[in-house]
Amino acid sequence: MNFRKGKGREDPEINLIPFIDVLLVILIFLMVTTTYSKFTELQITLPTADASKAVEKPNEINVTVDAKGNYTVNHVAVSFRDAAGLADALREAALEANQGKPPAQTPVVIVNADQFAMHQMVINVMEAARLAGYEKLTFAAQAGAKK
Repeated sequence: MNFRKGKGREDPEINLIPFIDVLLVILIFLMVTTTYSKFTELQITLPTADASKAVEKPNEINVTVDAKGNYTVNHVAVSFRDAAGLADALREAALEANQGKPPAQTPVVIVNADQFAMHQMVINVMEAARLAGYEKLTFAAQAGAKK
């Protein structure tokens, strides 16, 4: 039985307003959470030096520590009881490097420690450099070492 003669069925419509609202919220979320790699990079220009290379080699003291606990200062084996003994060896090495005269500038102590050397051995070298009055200390490292 068709009681609605003359009236046709209306086609269903999709309401687009809630759909647009959801898409706008998703768009705003994506815009806020997107990272821009362009802004994370630092665009810097490093300064250049036009100075000539230093003619004199800086006063250096090379201290080597191996894994067995042996110390050498400028390729000469040294033995000592405490950090004060190693400090004396560092002072003697500085005098030998300057042919018996006190150094004009504070020497740089370069520590070459074996990777398996105990931490305390390196601390002994640092303490000896402090006791000798040498404030410049650096550590040698191997570049490009693969494990």
